[in-house]
Amino acid sequence: MNSNISLDRRRLITASVALAGTAALGLPRAAQAQKIKQPEKAELKFGFIKLTDCAPLVIAYEKHFFEDEGLYVTLEAQANWKVLLDGVIGGQLDGAHMLAGQPLGATIGVGTKADVVTAFSMDLNGNGITVSNEVWGEMKKFLPMEGGQVKHPIKADVLKKVVDAWKKEGKSFKMGMVFPVSTHNYELRYWLAAGGLNPGYYTPSDITGTKKADVLLSVTPPPQMPSTMEAGTINGYCVGEPWNQQAVIKGIGVPLIIDHDIWKYKPEKVFGVTSAWAKQNPRTHVAVVKALIRAGQWLDASMANRIEAVKILSKSNYVGADAAVIGNSMTGTFEYEKGDKRPAPDFNVFFKNYATFPFYSDAVWYLTQMRRWGQIAESKPDSWYIDTAKKVYLPEVYMQAANELIAEGKIKATDVPKTDGFKGVQEGFIDGISYDGRKPNDYLKKFPIGLKGADKA
Repeated sequence: MNSNISLDRRRLITASVALAGTAALGLPRAAQAQKIKQPEKAELKFGFIKLTDCAPLVIAYEKHFFEDEGLYVTLEAQANWKVLLDGVIGGQLDGAHMLAGQPLGATIGVGTKADVVTAFSMDLNGNGITVSNEVWGEMKKFLPMEGGQVKHPIKADVLKKVVDAWKKEGKSFKMGMVFPVSTHNYELRYWLAAGGLNPGYYTPSDITGTKKADVLLSVTPPPQMPSTMEAGTINGYCVGEPWNQQAVIKGIGVPLIIDHDIWKYKPEKVFGVTSAWAKQNPRTHVAVVKALIRAGQWLDASMANRIEAVKILSKSNYVGADAAVIGNSMTGTFEYEKGDKRPAPDFNVFFKNYATFPFYSDAVWYLTQMRRWGQIAESKPDSWYIDTAKKVYLPEVYMQAANELIAEGKIKATDVPKTDGFKGVQEGFIDGISYDGRKPNDYLKKFPIGLKGADKA
């Protein structure tokens, strides 16, 4: 799709920018020169996947926040995460809505090798784990009830009973996730392992990630998850919205858990560009981040804004799902069994809790999971994890953008964290294990399932 700004509007904005330097504004010439910082590249094409968490890009476009920074943006839906990443690396796209693991995976050579960076976190949370009606029927008899409804959150130790029974019958249990370095892969693996199920290991000679697996995980593009499960190819999946709620609406499956219950305020997507692009277009990069910060702020500012965002995202050129399906999670609720709709105010977080800041500790967590499951085949010192995080995550670009917005009165100083790039020790994981981003190897040692130290799969 091509969401191009009309030529007349573009001419109007260009003329306005030119006029901004006139004395009519009452600014001294030196101040005008400082205020008007032209982007190196004004015409940009950004890619996205049809998920609700592409919202910051969509809102920055629809609310003209990109235009406010002198940027003329085209948004283009991509077929899958690999096509999207290849587009950014190959230069067909200037940047994109990316899985948090994609810039990290590319930089260290998990899959396609390329230097990709991020200066903006697009959101927190936003995913769920869904199983087919058949699996749900087998699980439900083991689940405790509370007030006439199934007690949540549901842990994977209950799924283990089903998987073990299938194993005795010679049946394999299969689940879909969206990409080998996706947040979905790592949170699904985390949840399964917390319940005593081994999701399998990657090895240099076997990149399927299924060695020693109790549950076989494979890649399925997000919009195809419900139909793939309905066809019986997979028995469940982990995906972003609206594709968990779609299973409920279609009556083909039941979500078990949302990712906020696996890791509270989990970083989800990022905005990624190549390192070369960032170096060639430093002013453009800051301008893009400014527009995206404002979009995140707008999305979290009110329920009225969320409802408006749902209508926008439901358009075929964006997510293209029914507004009622998108609206469930985007307006703070989540439906499990049909009719079992529960409050989920933090299912999608776009600005609060410093959601947009690119914390080094977020990057380190994803790297620990790559090591845990064998995508990083050899032991690495703590310094390697931290140095890699600092190579890929660019909080200095974020801070430049944020400080300009503060000076312009568009955000408050308290909207930006005072940090060295690391969060403190984090709790809120489903297995009760705490995480300190400064001590990745100590963290890995805490897991009964997974590689640690000098282990090899």
